[in-house]
Amino acid sequence: MKKWISHPKLEGQASRQAHCDLPAGTYERELGKEGFFGPASHMYHRHPPTGWVDFEGPLRPRAFDTTKIDQTGASPWDATELMHNAHTRIRSWTCPGSMPDLARNSDGDELLFVHEGAGDLFCDYGHLPFRDGDYIVLPRGTMWRLETDAPVRLLLIEATNSSYMLPEKGLVGPHAIFDPGVLDTPQINDRFRAQQNEASWKVLVKRRNRISTITYPFNPLDAVGWKGDLMPVKVNWRDIRPLMSHRVHLPPSAHSTFVAQRFVICTFVPRPFESDPGALKVPFFHNNDDYDELIFYHAGNFFSRDNIHPGMMTLHPCGFTHGPHPKALANAFVPKAEATEEVAVMIDTRDALDVTEAAGQVEWTGYVDSWKG
Repeated sequence: MKKWISHPKLEGQASRQAHCDLPAGTYERELGKEGFFGPASHMYHRHPPTGWVDFEGPLRPRAFDTTKIDQTGASPWDATELMHNAHTRIRSWTCPGSMPDLARNSDGDELLFVHEGAGDLFCDYGHLPFRDGDYIVLPRGTMWRLETDAPVRLLLIEATNSSYMLPEKGLVGPHAIFDPGVLDTPQINDRFRAQQNEASWKVLVKRRNRISTITYPFNPLDAVGWKGDLMPVKVNWRDIRPLMSHRVHLPPSAHSTFVAQRFVICTFVPRPFESDPGALKVPFFHNNDDYDELIFYHAGNFFSRDNIHPGMMTLHPCGFTHGPHPKALANAFVPKAEATEEVAVMIDTRDALDVTEAAGQVEWTGYVDSWKG
């Protein structure tokens, strides 16, 4: 059996409750193990822990603007790969219209996050309409295609050699954050039956990141029924009811949406600010010592970040302290509004992410200086 070295202590001036009632004139910094799930300590500093005047080397925080990617493609295998490690691949895809061929990912489960647009997804299991803000989980090996009358922009997150699952919700129970009853699944309906035909269809299969093409003299999406507990599911961020505490700022892990092998996906959605006068109203400074943190900004006003707009991504590599920008820090205890307005997807990876050359071409290199105020 393993046991953390646990010996709680208090030294000097410190708050009794994390993220609340900080000693006057101090800035709190959390150091923790295993993201926000292991033992932790809280430091109280005279200066903001992000008050650097220079930052050189591979640990510098980075930002990328996916709206500047002009590549489109009728297949998800045409998507622009931005980052990857042994357990995930993250790609930006603009699908210009209906897919002429089917796709199948044999490397792992695929998660589609619809950033812009709407349409219909057809897969082995039936027909599933989609809109902006939808997460669609496609189990490994699912054949699928999109039908749309206008371009659709998506974030693709592959669980390489792994599966997507729901996080353990502990004391709050299985119906918190979102009830599994809100998950939509494909239907074998008239729309699905109408697309079945005897025309020639190709299936583009990705395995070990290489593409094979299988041609059928009929549409292989020809199921008449199915049963079981493995299927694609869809949930929209608008169906997520975030955990909240009016007395303390909750860590990002409280907003977990999906988990896979060695990474987790969280969703930040609009919520009221904490109302307790002593509670922090912004994310607390914390060390990034076990996970790379990647955030995709989908919609709204991102209250803890400056000069960030929808479609951008920020990467905070494992190994340095980060937290709110100076403008947000000015409202650490007295927010300007009653609630947040942001919608964002966070991907925390236990293993370092490799940034592709394509991502580097749309990088905002000045991001590291945005903490200077």
